[in-house]
Amino acid sequence: MVGKGAKGMLNGAVPNEATKRDQNLKRGNWGNQIEFVLTSVGYAVGLGNVWRFPYLCYRNGGGAFMFPYFIMLIFCGIPLFFMELSFGQFASQGCLGVWRISPMFKGVGYGMMVVSTYIGIYYNVVICIAFYYFFSSMTHVLPWAYCNNPWNTRDCAGVLDASNLTNGSRPATLPSNLSHLLNHSLQRTSPSEEYWRLYVLKLSDDIGNFGEVRLPLLGCLGVSWVVVFLCLIRGVKSSGKVVYFTATFPYVVLTILFVRGVTLEGAFTGIMYYLTPQWDKILEAKVWGDAASQIFYSLGCAWGGLITMASYNKFHNNCYRDSVIISITNCATSVYAGFVIFSILGFMASHLGVDVSRVADHGPGLAFVAYPEALTLLPISPLWSLLFFFMLILLGLGTQFCLLETLVTAIVDEVGNEWILQKKTYVTLGVAVAGFLLGIPLTSQAGIYWLLLMDNYAASFSLVVISCIMCVAIMYIYGEHLSLRPPVTRPLARPLCPVDLLTPPLSRAPELLPGHPDDAGLPTAPLLSDLLALRLSRHHLPPGSGPPPPPPESSSLRVAPGAECAPPPAPTARGSDEA
Repeated sequence: MVGKGAKGMLNGAVPNEATKRDQNLKRGNWGNQIEFVLTSVGYAVGLGNVWRFPYLCYRNGGGAFMFPYFIMLIFCGIPLFFMELSFGQFASQGCLGVWRISPMFKGVGYGMMVVSTYIGIYYNVVICIAFYYFFSSMTHVLPWAYCNNPWNTRDCAGVLDASNLTNGSRPATLPSNLSHLLNHSLQRTSPSEEYWRLYVLKLSDDIGNFGEVRLPLLGCLGVSWVVVFLCLIRGVKSSGKVVYFTATFPYVVLTILFVRGVTLEGAFTGIMYYLTPQWDKILEAKVWGDAASQIFYSLGCAWGGLITMASYNKFHNNCYRDSVIISITNCATSVYAGFVIFSILGFMASHLGVDVSRVADHGPGLAFVAYPEALTLLPISPLWSLLFFFMLILLGLGTQFCLLETLVTAIVDEVGNEWILQKKTYVTLGVAVAGFLLGIPLTSQAGIYWLLLMDNYAASFSLVVISCIMCVAIMYIYGEHLSLRPPVTRPLARPLCPVDLLTPPLSRAPELLPGHPDDAGLPTAPLLSDLLALRLSRHHLPPGSGPPPPPPESSSLRVAPGAECAPPPAPTARGSDEA
């Protein structure tokens, strides 16, 4: 017999709340589950997988770095990823609205918005530079292939023409000295580096000297924001269709570049440099720190995007399955991209007669200097350059879609009235225009300094802090009195909170969440005074005293430890009548 008060909970509802529907007619849902998975993959797989992970891997012990990397994935990445997906899916709210469960932690939601704002501003500037290089590659000869351009200096040494060793100051009869000269890095700058610093950026000498705004970059920034806005003009209904291309085509380009790279001379040397383990490195704390920061940055934990994307899921979606698939796909892409990058860099090092470490780089230095220079050594180099920068554009757009949608959804859900739901397109336009205006200083001559500053500090340690506070809020404040932890994990709950997240309260069944629904239908957490009283009663009251036990019908609501994150379907009318 199921108690009368428990009937309403069997479909994921709480007392006095309307029965949960599988679809959210007010906010809308993804067209199908593939759209959500592809969007999440596009969000997680970004520029960091290509220009950051391979460099961290070879710098931190090669193949040995994989050990702390996958340890962090299992014990931090997947649990946090799962927690955010289940959190957003249950609440059907953005990164601000979900904190109605515990309003005093709403600052966590604002922190997520600030992080997404910072990243969204500079991320689109990187995309606009990729657009610029993409357009510049539409030529017979890449403009950074030789040193005979007006912006080149006497220190420029092109690898394609020995007569350009020092911009024509040395005779063409010295090709045997090419490797010797190139070994002295202080006496040589590559044409790709000079093209990047002296032509594309016109780099100033100081972070405070903004100089002029680079109009070509400003135009490309406008193009990138227009593309992002048009893809999000109807929210997830339009972006869900775009990701069929933007999330899958980068893998086609990566495979093409991989097949071309491994067939080049010196590719095996580069790949071995990437994979050869240095086991002594895993004893260094910095290696583990880099592994953790890469997991947080790559998966997008604590950015608010995962909560936002999951909020458009159907209520009974299997988010545990999705979290495992997306997390493993993201990390496998990072490893795969390392093969693509280091096969080309190994070929370049072999061509120059230098060690791979002399040509390896990360960040903008890899994407816009080292790799473009390596592409000039390939036959039909403009074609490979077009493919590479088109891949960077798609990788960046996949992440940028979710960053902008995170901000828009947070604003719309926070206001929450019918008018703003109908005018969501205008909110998207306003956020896009604000992002464009805030990105203009990054297109100045000192813009790259500010971009690197934001990249290094906007989404690094702050993500760890936000994630820790979120874990505490959900596990100990919101879920403290639920007693949902299995007996085996209770002694380890406090010292091993990330491990305990493998079975978070939200993964049990949303119907177990306490409190009464607010105006939006989302249960709220107990007051802080109630929690403090509960703590004091546990520590100071003798056994047997305290509040009376819960009514008998509440015991029938418990779920087995292996339950999925989605609640069981509602019973049929016949079953309810029999009960």
